[in-house]
Amino acid sequence: MSSTFNQSRLAILAPVIAGQGRARAAEAEVLAMFDLHHAALLRYAVSFGIAVQDGEDVVQETFLALFRHLLEEKPQDNLRSWLFRVTHNLALRRRGVHRREVFEAENISLERTDPAPGPEETLLFSERKLHLSRVLQAMPATDRACLQLRAEGLRYREIAEVIGISLGSVAAAVARSIERLERSEMSRG
Repeated sequence: MSSTFNQSRLAILAPVIAGQGRARAAEAEVLAMFDLHHAALLRYAVSFGIAVQDGEDVVQETFLALFRHLLEEKPQDNLRSWLFRVTHNLALRRRGVHRREVFEAENISLERTDPAPGPEETLLFSERKLHLSRVLQAMPATDRACLQLRAEGLRYREIAEVIGISLGSVAAAVARSIERLERSEMSRG
């Protein structure tokens, strides 16, 4: 599935659910939110160990849910957090259904690197990335999710809403995760 939002699916739902004016406004809002949050939501969905294609499906389902949410004129407080929560639930469901192999985060990495690193630098970078990936995978799921959402720029309160845990638990999970990563880096030398 491509990373562009399937507008034809919106067009089918819109007239059935609501009037033309409200549907157009909702569609415009969904498309704007898609442009802003697609990449972050895809990274988050794939972090659950699902394939990229499944992650794309999860993200698309998330934005269809947003479209329905807007048409039904439900609360629009902190839609960004709402998007991550829906993605979280759909990715968990998708992972449970398919039970796919864990996807390596390096295949979807959006990092920019020097276009011509030397072989030694490339090897060191790959080893470090693999090591950190293993440390992340060894973390409890809640700690890993908290750290990933924080890395995506969500505030602790938003993370608590997305995952469904207390604010104190989020703070503790992020602190534990960072400490675990730092200890891991120090032990590597």
